[in-house]
Amino acid sequence: MDDFSRLFPAVYLRFHRRNRKRPPVGPQAWAVLHHLQWTGPITIGEATKHLGRAQSVVSEIVDSLETKGLVARMDDARDRRRKLFWLTDAGLELLEREQEVLSRELLAEAFERLSPDERSALLSGMRALSEVKLTPHPQIREEK
Repeated sequence: MDDFSRLFPAVYLRFHRRNRKRPPVGPQAWAVLHHLQWTGPITIGEATKHLGRAQSVVSEIVDSLETKGLVARMDDARDRRRKLFWLTDAGLELLEREQEVLSRELLAEAFERLSPDERSALLSGMRALSEVKLTPHPQIREEK
């Protein structure tokens, strides 16, 4: 465990994605994109309630995101009077790209230099570690 604790920061720093550019949207728009990622298509009114913002503010943010091609409006199949908005392919790609912490290029180069057995062992160990069931941290309360 001590070896892992010492090695992890070195691996993280070595492969951390450094070419990050600022997202093409501000923090409020970023929050809307993240919210959509979890909720699916919603109305402006629903987003207003979820985000705790004024309807005019949310509407303005959605208009801006639509202009940038990151969201699109559509009719609600269950009620044609309602308009929903949802992430476009470009919006989904932006969210996915911005959530990448490690550089794919650096990892690809490193993986090419590992033997097949080393790659397999590394991935197997990482999967096993990420799937371990942990007890909740005492300072984190579980919702009932």
